[in-house]
Amino acid sequence: MSRISEAADRLSRELPGYRVEILQGRLTATPHADGTHALILTELITTFHEAGARQAGLKYLQAIGLWLPSGPDDFAIPDLSLVAADFRHNLVESNCYAPHAFRMVAEVTGPHWSDDLGTKTDCYAQAGIPVYLVADRRHDEAVLHTDPRGGEYRSRKTFKRGTSVPLPESLGITLELPVDRLLDGDEA
Repeated sequence: MSRISEAADRLSRELPGYRVEILQGRLTATPHADGTHALILTELITTFHEAGARQAGLKYLQAIGLWLPSGPDDFAIPDLSLVAADFRHNLVESNCYAPHAFRMVAEVTGPHWSDDLGTKTDCYAQAGIPVYLVADRRHDEAVLHTDPRGGEYRSRKTFKRGTSVPLPESLGITLELPVDRLLDGDEA
């Protein structure tokens, strides 16, 4: 085990409730989410369930480890992931799964918003994650990244309040996500 991996394990034990990740060789620790963050994830899970994600052979999971090719010890823990139903067969190590099991990852910005908009975009593109959705509460918009090739996303689209984000049909479900719900978590 490398020194940075050991430090990540130690930090996970010393900061319960924090999300510890290694992104491009850099150790990060993010505090637990706020209530709106949790509501957004609940809305996404409900929406994926109602859209028939399970019938399409997908599982929707919170905080599952994603092994990244950007560095020898790199891994991320996306807020929400759509994965192939057989994802358990793709365990790499340290409770992280191979990128090819992931169909989509979603992040809701928080204290480390620049990671969600920059570093993680690069890491997920390098990993070949087909769809990366960011509920960018910092800039009050949703960002959809698709078509990863050559270590970058070829398509980046932003969506403002009052519009919806159409998810690619390649996911196997037809779904448009209202930006207001992606940013607020409910209709409140």
